[in-house]
Amino acid sequence: MKIISFGDIHEDISNFIRMKFVLEKADLIVISGDLTNCHGKTEAKKVLEAVKKYNSHLLAQYGNMDKSEVDDYLTQEGINLHGNGYVFEEVGIFGCGGSSPTPFNTPSEISEADIERYLIHGYNKVKDARWKIMVCHTPPKDTATDIIRTGAHVGSYIVREFIIKYRPDVCITGHIHESRGKDKVGSTTVLNAGMFRDGWYIEIDIDKNDISAALKSIA
Repeated sequence: MKIISFGDIHEDISNFIRMKFVLEKADLIVISGDLTNCHGKTEAKKVLEAVKKYNSHLLAQYGNMDKSEVDDYLTQEGINLHGNGYVFEEVGIFGCGGSSPTPFNTPSEISEADIERYLIHGYNKVKDARWKIMVCHTPPKDTATDIIRTGAHVGSYIVREFIIKYRPDVCITGHIHESRGKDKVGSTTVLNAGMFRDGWYIEIDIDKNDISAALKSIA
């Protein structure tokens, strides 16, 4: 199984044509959050339609820069990862969208307690899967994926503690645009592809014996 993931699109869909062959070869596309730029269903739908030109096998969740109606829309479409989980043969994928509180009063910020609650709810739907992929828009604290330009780590302690306790194989994250990177929390590989317009994405390959995850560039 091949999964292609990205997030922090913010309505800039110009890279999709350059990703045509990457998208077409995937078994599943996962959007980790921030489809829009403080907008709602109409703008989110344009992003999804742009992806579906190349691949209709899709899961997504809202990010902190998406209005709450995006969360409702993704649920109506039957593809919402937020607080939810899906199993594809031996692969379980679960997620939490929004973000922990920021200084910027963005549209969809949730508490640390809510992040934990949504993650647990999603995890419980996939806990019996052999391979588990966690998609959390908020990155775990103190990793290569949560560093802002000042050098401060602004990720979530709750997300980090959840990873340590439940040990998903891979954690896909985003939110912090300048912190594209790959790291480990315990045995879990954590990846942030950064802002989509910069041309990076995550590729996960799974077979009967192994799971691997890497950052890839369109260029």
